[in-house]
Amino acid sequence: MKRFGKILKWTFLSFGLFIAVALIYIHNLDFSMSDEDINSALSGLPFKPETNIASFEDREIHYVAIGDTSKPSVLFVHGSPGSWDNFLSFMRNPVLLSKFRLISVDRPGFGKSGIGKPERSLEKQAQLINRVLEIEQSSSSILVGHSYGGPVIAKMAIEYPDKIDGIIFVAASIDPELEKTKWFQIPVHYKVLSWILPDILYSTNEEIIALKKELEDLIPLWSSITQPTSIIQGKNDNLVPYKNALFGKKMLVNTSPRMVIEDINHFIPWENPDLITQEILRVNSLTDHR
Repeated sequence: MKRFGKILKWTFLSFGLFIAVALIYIHNLDFSMSDEDINSALSGLPFKPETNIASFEDREIHYVAIGDTSKPSVLFVHGSPGSWDNFLSFMRNPVLLSKFRLISVDRPGFGKSGIGKPERSLEKQAQLINRVLEIEQSSSSILVGHSYGGPVIAKMAIEYPDKIDGIIFVAASIDPELEKTKWFQIPVHYKVLSWILPDILYSTNEEIIALKKELEDLIPLWSSITQPTSIIQGKNDNLVPYKNALFGKKMLVNTSPRMVIEDINHFIPWENPDLITQEILRVNSLTDHR
């Protein structure tokens, strides 16, 4: 009996150790591309990729840029979770490269922008990404925001209208009424349990919990958006409901957004990139920066 007890004890200790090691490993997972990986992924192009860090107050934001600095910019903002390389295929697109300086950011809390240190404020996220435009000396830019990136680019268009020539919402989470906190998000919001989550998912959970209030604060500001706009949305999107697109159309009263509604899902940057490229070119044709 004593021997059985020892075996049971060591079994539990071994299992506990395994779980602890697994949690530490998962918690510190980092899928960020090294500079060598970035150069390899963007090799064979007429321009070399550039990586940089922009700082604002106590935060830093990492981004990758490629293309002619004399051309207008297209700046890509990923969702939650995500990273700059969610838009890697666009950074390699020869048509876009011939017309634009292409920039993609790691939003705060993700990638090399302080993974696991979420930024819950849309205003502060917009300020950080604006620093990227300042460093790039971009006076004219088209913004592309996927999922959570949608409200971020909306805030940028509102706060920095002179720098933004057009905006493209891609499966964007913009309607506060559609933001429902799930029961499982609350326990891991608190420190006693938040350590269980990998850093990337902690950042995701924190900013999504805060998003409803952030979107409510945006409601009276939508009318200040006057730039050419596109709304790309899938009817089969199970993550960001189709009604978000209808909300965007209703709120954008001082511009006429083009609605691109297809029988597709949430993962448009990967599965339907041509829709985004098409809208970048369309919005560019409506601007006066050239």
